[in-house]
Amino acid sequence: MDKFKVVTYDKKYRVDFETLNRDWIERFFTMEEEDFNILKNPESYVINRNGEIFFALYEERVVGTAAMIAGSDGVYELAKMAVTKDFQRQGIGQMLLNQCIKFAKKKNAKEIFLITNNILKPALNLYASCGFVLNAGNDDERYQRGNTKMNLLLK
Repeated sequence: MDKFKVVTYDKKYRVDFETLNRDWIERFFTMEEEDFNILKNPESYVINRNGEIFFALYEERVVGTAAMIAGSDGVYELAKMAVTKDFQRQGIGQMLLNQCIKFAKKKNAKEIFLITNNILKPALNLYASCGFVLNAGNDDERYQRGNTKMNLLLK
């Protein structure tokens, strides 16, 4: 894992954030309004709202990303997590997820939630391995593809 490093948001990675996410979303689903909003405006939707976007780098090339979007009452959303196809199954998702959890704890968050789809088995397994549990039902209607909600309680 020494060949990979995780860094925080910098405007120079903005296009990578959009490209990586568009690639996986369009591979399995269709882009939705909320996707366009966040991917085109990461500063206003994530960074300027007490959130963060992490990037996994391999030799200065962005190979993965994940966002932590601040909600209300100490709750953060893990969103827009993607690893380029050539670098999947190398522990990059785990590295990014660990950074996201560490970030939330540093912010004294009480909970992290995520919205996903049950066809994304490797992602579900990764989240479960870090303590995320399935939530009964998904009351979040921002994404048509989102049929599964998971939570990680931190406090």
